[in-house]
Amino acid sequence: MIRRILQQKLLEISKYYPVITVTGPRQSGKTTLIKKVFSKLPYVLLETPDIKERVLEDPKGFLDKFPKGVILDEIQNVPELFSYIQGVVDDNNDIKFILSGSQNFLLLDKITQTLAGRTAVLKLLPFSLEELKPTKFKVKNSFDYIFKGSYPRLYDKNIPVELFYSDYIQTYVERDVRTIKNIGSLSTFNRFLQLCAGRIGQIINLDSLATDTGVTLNTVKSWLSILEASYIVYLLQPHHKNFNKRLVKRPKIYFYDTGLACNLLRIKSVEQLEIHYSRGNLFENFILNELLKSKLNNTQIPNFYFWRDKHGKEIDCIIETAEKLIPIEIKSSKTYTKEFFKNLNYWNELSESNPKDAYIVYNGDQDDKLPKGNLISWKNLSKIPLE
Repeated sequence: MIRRILQQKLLEISKYYPVITVTGPRQSGKTTLIKKVFSKLPYVLLETPDIKERVLEDPKGFLDKFPKGVILDEIQNVPELFSYIQGVVDDNNDIKFILSGSQNFLLLDKITQTLAGRTAVLKLLPFSLEELKPTKFKVKNSFDYIFKGSYPRLYDKNIPVELFYSDYIQTYVERDVRTIKNIGSLSTFNRFLQLCAGRIGQIINLDSLATDTGVTLNTVKSWLSILEASYIVYLLQPHHKNFNKRLVKRPKIYFYDTGLACNLLRIKSVEQLEIHYSRGNLFENFILNELLKSKLNNTQIPNFYFWRDKHGKEIDCIIETAEKLIPIEIKSSKTYTKEFFKNLNYWNELSESNPKDAYIVYNGDQDDKLPKGNLISWKNLSKIPLE
């Protein structure tokens, strides 16, 4: 098993909470991780109809079978258990319940209602560059990684990329989507997914998306919430500080996994990716994903935004810390040019920020400290301060 960075945090936090909840995309490695960390606890998958039926017949009796605790996987399928778990841990704080699920909205809604203050919630995304670095799967070419994506089974089982993602999308749509909301036309929803992939790194226009999909604006809003809830996409919000400039107020859309996005864009090879019109946006998505994984793997709340003014001047990522704002521009080119710093120079002057806190992340190999900011290779993202 490739060691997950979240493993140590999971062990530490489990000392303080009777209930641990691990959420994240389907097949991101949640089950493997919690079974390894809590190997002495019995494991129950709450996804098959027969097990769900037995649990619902006698929830209290089911939990009584596990006096020392239990791992309950895909817990959102039996939401009735949450209130019973609350009663058990209130009576006996020594019992450990490890909950896991791939539907963020359903999980957090139930946790807020019944387990607030009793559980820690950790999010596990697929493999990061840092996790792959000490293994035989160490990434040498960024576009290989962008095309393949980072789901564990692609590495552990060596499954062909196209086969994996075709099965993933089919399973996701037929199982997860229909669990959250009854969707009449799955083919229309698949088209919506593909249209979202075509808009990676763009400010999202819901009216345009509705028109292109052929559904209503409210349907697009509902479907977008489904994609967020099931860890397919996330929205990067614009930074609020405008420095006396009118700002764009709508978010940008990104996918949690670039391999899935490549499949939806019908990109069949790394060679196609390198000349594809979405090449730059996918590289940007990849870098943002790695920054996001770094925060979540350390159980920290992401503090990322983007910035764009009315003139179209844009910074791909703004990291907001307690002391300062850290601007990052992302470039898919392997060759550095002075043009890389054009928007950073504009932003630094406007915000009166120190160039030493500004970063260019590019597709090349060399790092450099330049008068106008820091040039960082995609291989060395750990050099960027996130706090």
